[in-house]
Amino acid sequence: MMKKLLAALILASPLFFANVVNAKNPQDLQKLLTTGECVKCNLSGANLSGAHLIGADLREANLEGANLKGANLEGADLTSANLGGANLSSAYLTNVNFKQANLNAANLTKATIHDSNVYQASMNDLNIADADIFYTGIGIGGEDAQIPDWR
Repeated sequence: MMKKLLAALILASPLFFANVVNAKNPQDLQKLLTTGECVKCNLSGANLSGAHLIGADLREANLEGANLKGANLEGADLTSANLGGANLSSAYLTNVNFKQANLNAANLTKATIHDSNVYQASMNDLNIADADIFYTGIGIGGEDAQIPDWR
């Protein structure tokens, strides 16, 4: 009886972790989840929805097209990371370092973004609908933006 239960648990264990899969490099994904560090990792297309990545070191990581919906990245270092087309909707992004990161076409709908560094980050076609943004240099602008005259 015990052997059958153990065998069933072993066979079913991938189902418990199915939410965090599909990265281009599964070893990099495992490294991130076990150590909280993955510098220059290839996590493109990874499903990290709801992941707790507080303080994660993801400098120069490739997270292009990754699903980080509802993830907690508080204090994470994403310096020079590629987040192009990533889904960061409803993510918690307080004190995150996005310096020189690629955020082009990223979805930040309903994200909480406070005190984050976006110096020299690329943010073309960024979706910030209903995002809660404070003390972070993200706003609506561009060549065709209308700047109000506050005089």
